[in-house]
Amino acid sequence: MKKLSYLLAIAATAVFAFAFTNNDMLSIGEKAPLADVKMKDVSGKSLSLNDMKGENGLLVIFSCNTCPFVIGWEDQYPGLGKFTKKNNIGMVLVNSNEAKRAGEDSMEEMKAHYKDAGYNTPYVIDENHKLADAMGGKTTPHVYLFDKDMKLVYRGAINDKYENKEKKATKFYLNDAMAQLVKGQEIDNPVTTERGCSIKRVKS
Repeated sequence: MKKLSYLLAIAATAVFAFAFTNNDMLSIGEKAPLADVKMKDVSGKSLSLNDMKGENGLLVIFSCNTCPFVIGWEDQYPGLGKFTKKNNIGMVLVNSNEAKRAGEDSMEEMKAHYKDAGYNTPYVIDENHKLADAMGGKTTPHVYLFDKDMKLVYRGAINDKYENKEKKATKFYLNDAMAQLVKGQEIDNPVTTERGCSIKRVKS
């Protein structure tokens, strides 16, 4: 029933988010911006990207609590968390939905969702979507993978699930990129198309 609900929500909303054009997306090879800025985690700690990076880099996923695309993909978050920990890559889920901060994407709702979904990595609030703006984050989810020097090596989608009518992944973009990163190899496919709900920014 849950699976049917999120598929219906996707069909009803059709929210592939390509509207945000205020900032260009961070380019491959550029360093992570705002890496020392502290963000509040569901644990109560304040953490920066540099605090969370591992010996081999950092995986940043812009996410949220209710987007149908996140719900369709987030069963992979715990597995990604285990892989990154095993391979000395940091991982953080970033909620930049400032326009929903008083409701579905409040800290209290984030704490509840973190527990219900079985997340095992930091889940932080990006106040006033500053990090999303600096990176050019568009969607939930939207993936940014950085190397040990905090330079961007992969940007885009987790896999090709929402490119296929069957909604089954056949190309595992992020897993492949992380495996190549750990081996010190060049990423074969460093940029893919992000697909998801638009990050809910506050209008200026």
